[in-house]
Amino acid sequence: MSESELTLSVETHKRVAVVTAAGRIDSTNANQLDNALKQLLEDGNANIVVELSGIEYMSSAGLRAIVAALREAKKKRGDVRIATPSERVSEVFSLAGLSALFVTYDDLTAAVGSF
Repeated sequence: MSESELTLSVETHKRVAVVTAAGRIDSTNANQLDNALKQLLEDGNANIVVELSGIEYMSSAGLRAIVAALREAKKKRGDVRIATPSERVSEVFSLAGLSALFVTYDDLTAAVGSF
């Protein structure tokens, strides 16, 4: 994996879509995450779980993409929930004051089952 590589995988279930991200999310690739989340919302998936255990770095650009998706999901009476954030990602959410905005789960199954 190169310095700024991000890998994303998307799975859709009956009531929820799961986006699993690994690597780094920074200004060079946050648009990949943003586009994936926007596409899910456009396709009618208002309930999204973003699994972040494989993220070693997240910049404000990554946070913006997730907050924008949350805003759109709420308009559609849905939600964006965070599953298994790495310690570094948890710190970033906390420092940015976003911990209160997102429901976070230590387990992917629990996050998916919460919908």
